[in-house]
Amino acid sequence: MSQSAPQLETVKVGVTPEVARPDYYEDARGRMIPARLVKAQDLLEDQLVRDLLNQADSLSGLIAAFKSTVFSEVGAFLAILTDQYKAKRGGKKGNMTFTSLDGKLKVQVAVADHMTFGPQLQIAKGLIDECIGDWSQGVNANIRVLVDHAFSVDKEGQVSREKIFALRRVDITDDRWRQAMDAISDSIRVEGTKTYVRFYRRDSQESPWRAITLDLANA
Repeated sequence: MSQSAPQLETVKVGVTPEVARPDYYEDARGRMIPARLVKAQDLLEDQLVRDLLNQADSLSGLIAAFKSTVFSEVGAFLAILTDQYKAKRGGKKGNMTFTSLDGKLKVQVAVADHMTFGPQLQIAKGLIDECIGDWSQGVNANIRVLVDHAFSVDKEGQVSREKIFALRRVDITDDRWRQAMDAISDSIRVEGTKTYVRFYRRDSQESPWRAITLDLANA
C-alpha cells in the first residue's frame, strides 16, 4: 500500500507576522487612549524607546556581571599571593595596579573616599571673611577670587573638595586664617568609600596609556 508524501509546512520568507495592536494605549498621565487617536509617529517613538531600554537593561546586566567577575578574580589572585608570601598587595587605601607581562595592558583597582563637609566649614568661611576684610585692598582682590571660587556650590549644592583643599595650600600667617584651615580640617567627613576598576592598554612600552571606556557618556 502506497503512503502519501508528508505535507511540508509552507513558510513565507521575509514576511513578518503581524502583531495584534491593542485597542487602547496608556499615556504619560495614566489615561487610556483609544488606539485610533494615537499618532503613528508617537507609536514609533514609543517602540524606539522600549527597544533601546531593553538593550540598555541587558547591557547593564552584562556590566554588573563583569564587575562581579573582576572583583572575584582579583580577590582570587590576591588570595594566592597572600598564601604564598604571607603578605597583602596594595597601596594607599587598598589601591592596586596589575600589569601584563609585556607591560602593554593594565588594570587599576582604586578606592576613593566619599567626603562631605560639616558645619565647621561655615565657621571657616566666616574667619576667612574677617581676614580679607582687615587686609590691604591689594591682597583683597586676589584672595577674594580664590575664596569665592572655593566656596561656590555646584548644581547639587555641594562645594568642591579640591577647591577647598586648595585654600589649605595658601601659606598665610594670620592666626584667624590658620584657625580657618583647622576648621576646614575638622569639617571633613568620610561617609563611605567606593571601589573603581579601570582598564588601560598601549601599543608599546613607550606609548601613553589609553583607557578602555566602559562609561557610555565617554565611549
